[in-house]
Amino acid sequence: MSDLAASISGAPRASRWGLFALVSGAVAIGFSGIWVRLSELGPTATSFHRLALALPVLWLWSAWMGTRTEPHRKPARAADYIWLVAAGLFFAADMMAWAWAVTLTTVANATLFANFAPIVVTLAAWLLFGERVTLVFVLGLGLALAGATVLLGVSFGAGTVQVSGDALGLLAALFYGAYLLTVSRLRARFSTATIMLFTAGAGAAALLPAAMFMDEGLFATTLFGWLVLIVFAWTGQVAGHGLIAWSLAHLPASFGSVALLMQPVTAAVVAWLILGEALGPMQIAGGVVVLAGIALARQGSTVS
Repeated sequence: MSDLAASISGAPRASRWGLFALVSGAVAIGFSGIWVRLSELGPTATSFHRLALALPVLWLWSAWMGTRTEPHRKPARAADYIWLVAAGLFFAADMMAWAWAVTLTTVANATLFANFAPIVVTLAAWLLFGERVTLVFVLGLGLALAGATVLLGVSFGAGTVQVSGDALGLLAALFYGAYLLTVSRLRARFSTATIMLFTAGAGAAALLPAAMFMDEGLFATTLFGWLVLIVFAWTGQVAGHGLIAWSLAHLPASFGSVALLMQPVTAAVVAWLILGEALGPMQIAGGVVVLAGIALARQGSTVS
């Protein structure tokens, strides 16, 4: 740890701020499961407000970014805007699946399984785009699956409802992986702020009728309920994703693994302190193995 601290203290100021932003963003997202549990609304309606209430802040950010010249960006085409909408739909499906997962299984499990997204991205890039898969990635994949098997075994002991929640966490990872793949093709033409604004808008537009169809209710009945939704939107969506996106522009790509590790760890600790979701020895062991596998797979991935 002393070597790490020394390297950070000796790093350029932008790198030190980047690391601070990365950890802060990961911790902010790690709290997301708590806001879903505390929300007075159903999972789909809560996900809608997460995106809808973030839109004013994202619009201001995007407008500010629009005043800055970015000569390295390519001009956007009409098809690019269609892909932005598609990214928003993938993100909405990810949010909806994950929010339902949080209500059915533990916050720790839902967050761990959702963090399989980098593995999904690499596998999809291999199947769709012929990207090379390394031996390190395969070893990481095997390790992550072994840990997931342990977690699923614990969930089977707790009942089919918790297993369904774990499965929805994995489904969220699939949708988030599709979102990441789509966004990766748009970064050369749009700023991070523009991508977040358009995807949040498209996602909110998709989640609104879904929440109405499920009759979850769209309006919180207390001030506390509205505060939960606003904090969820401004921390989980704007601050969390925005800080991580900004930080990775000032840090080596390998530092992205820090965010992957921090989110589920934060979620587990906070769920234990606030919701009383204590983890058993097998869950802790399985979670550690999953995190190690994801980090290893990320290191061995050729997809940025």
